[in-house]
Amino acid sequence: MTMIKAVELSVKLGSRCVINPVSFEVNEHEQWAVVGPSGSGKTTLLHALAGLQFHSGRIEMEKGIRVVMVEQQHKFKNLSNTSNFYYQQRFNSFDAEDTITVKEYLQPYVPFREELTSLLDLLGINNLWNRRLIQLSNGENKRLQLAKALLQQPGILLLDNPFTGLDVTARSSLEHILHKVAQHGIHIIIVTAQNAVPSFITNILVLNEQGNAKLYTAQEYNSLPQQEKQPVQIDIVLLQKLAGMDKVHEFENAVYMKNVRVQYGAKEILKNVSWQVKEGERWALSGPNGAGKSTLLSLITGDNPQAYANEIYLFDRKRGSGESIWDIKKRIGYVSTELHLYFPPSISVFKAIASGLFDTIGLFRQLNEAQISRVSEWIRLFGLQHISNRLLSHLSASEQRLTLLARALVKNPSLLILDEPAQGLDVEQARMFKAIVDQICTLTNKTLIYVTHLEEEIPACVNRFIRLEGN
Repeated sequence: MTMIKAVELSVKLGSRCVINPVSFEVNEHEQWAVVGPSGSGKTTLLHALAGLQFHSGRIEMEKGIRVVMVEQQHKFKNLSNTSNFYYQQRFNSFDAEDTITVKEYLQPYVPFREELTSLLDLLGINNLWNRRLIQLSNGENKRLQLAKALLQQPGILLLDNPFTGLDVTARSSLEHILHKVAQHGIHIIIVTAQNAVPSFITNILVLNEQGNAKLYTAQEYNSLPQQEKQPVQIDIVLLQKLAGMDKVHEFENAVYMKNVRVQYGAKEILKNVSWQVKEGERWALSGPNGAGKSTLLSLITGDNPQAYANEIYLFDRKRGSGESIWDIKKRIGYVSTELHLYFPPSISVFKAIASGLFDTIGLFRQLNEAQISRVSEWIRLFGLQHISNRLLSHLSASEQRLTLLARALVKNPSLLILDEPAQGLDVEQARMFKAIVDQICTLTNKTLIYVTHLEEEIPACVNRFIRLEGN
């Protein structure tokens, strides 16, 4: 029995052909993965199958089957019926009260509490029942979205990069859950990294950068020869010029915190955390999903008001001693996995990168010639010339990530904080970025905090490690 069938399916975005005509069918007992380099149209294909993207060709489905998609990024409305959150809002206890709880979010999708309890047991999110959505970690939110999708009783479940941002244990747990879901007769089509195809997948659809597709069984795909990795090409002369443009102000400690404690209601996020980051040190910050890594970073970046209730020094100055948030941010280059969600939908790649010169979420100032030249050179270093005038909101996840990485570096900050920067990048893009970070740290006395769940993503320049275990 054929569950879903695509016949000469193709997608154009404007004048650009994202997916060339492709035909395939998902039959009973089959589970599919869609893989390919960043920007090859994987998410676009899922959107077409879900009826969310205009396309040419036909999509045929078994009568009565329900298709449900779980997006990589999720937006929700608060109790004031708005989804226009500002970045610091998740760390503000008062604003968090304006967002609904997990219980309120899931209740409309289940007629009986017993069914919901069983599902929460399977997904391991019982302890989130009374938590506010805005305060969920990346991994917690992904499990919540899967719970919501399963409660809609889909025949076909479309998943866009569900493993992205999860720690090793959470990835293994989610793969186990999805395997059980597949065994219960739900057909899964999953977009995932080429080196992270789940073991229960039976068929692979590979897209390339030209929008062409090839179909394989899992056995055929696993027997394909491994492509030889090419050396990463970086314009060292340009990088040296950009890295040395500004004089880095000296300080003894970029970060010094003593017995830091952060609590929201009855939930204790951080307890007695002490940490010293000296100038020129390169740290890796790790820990399971929900351990408090983002909260810890928010104390450093000036986004969390609870910093004033703790003993924290940034660049040798105690928080709350008269400094402004802009005094802090002008010395920090920062990337997070969700930062792009807060930019205006009409901002271009060029303007998004330029906003890093002023530490604003959006560009609200006129640039001078020197600033225009600097932004253009960072765009060239990252190879983003072909998309510099496109809207940030129209880019693939990887293109958005590279844009924000350039934004973090454009002002040559004293402290570089990279919160899972390789998330959404394909293998080659991740290698390129690691090489750039290594070169920057080699050429300058750059202080670095690098957050990742995966050891292979840590740049070679990192030689100090801190791990949060959670509560």
